[in-house]
Amino acid sequence: MNMTIHNQKTEPLEFLLAKHDFEINAIEKIYTGLRYTAVLLKNGNIGVCANLGQIINPGKDNYVNLNMQDHAHRIVLNACFNALLNNTNECLKEGDIFDVIDFKAYKNIIMIGLFKPVLQKFDKAGIPIHIFDYRKNNEILVSMNDQKKFLKEADSVILTSTSLANNTFLEIVNSTKQNCDIFLLGPSSIIINEMLSYRNIKMIFGTCFNKYDERVLKIIDEDGGTRDFSRFASKKILKPIE
Repeated sequence: MNMTIHNQKTEPLEFLLAKHDFEINAIEKIYTGLRYTAVLLKNGNIGVCANLGQIINPGKDNYVNLNMQDHAHRIVLNACFNALLNNTNECLKEGDIFDVIDFKAYKNIIMIGLFKPVLQKFDKAGIPIHIFDYRKNNEILVSMNDQKKFLKEADSVILTSTSLANNTFLEIVNSTKQNCDIFLLGPSSIIINEMLSYRNIKMIFGTCFNKYDERVLKIIDEDGGTRDFSRFASKKILKPIE
């Protein structure tokens, strides 16, 4: 599929904000807990974004004047775009990243953002992988000081979509070599074709929710995480049209 490559200096949330109006009046309510924030739109769509340790004020009037340097504002905006855009593409497939991608075909795989269920599948398959996560302490993690060096050598990267909210996305993707396959992963993913035009992005693995699903909103409001609400969500895949 031929697409115009975005200016690689324009990070995705700023690009989307210029293309899609952020309508505060389209938001019915913001739900937030220790781990996630959810935005419920008045049309019933639900979007989420991981909180990344941030305290999020659920009063929507706080976001009338967006500050793109404020991580809390970026998280709410990410969740809003997640709600607004994730259900607009009827070509999305369903599936799990490890079942869709043959990772044995790669020689140098890194994961940015620790996804424990995915890591367990790598371990079970005996596929080596190097993992970075600046928010976690774990003996399996590689030092963040080495991330750029590993990115330059990787032929496959599993990248957490929270990189959109914490504004590390552009630096990471622009640090990869040509023809490195990057797979965006996580409930925070914004599943739209425009994301596939960023450097080396090959597929997006995200989440869609049923309209007005109060079970999801309650879980997030009560400090639940991915494992808690995933049973009420569908895993969606976006890849280029061939």
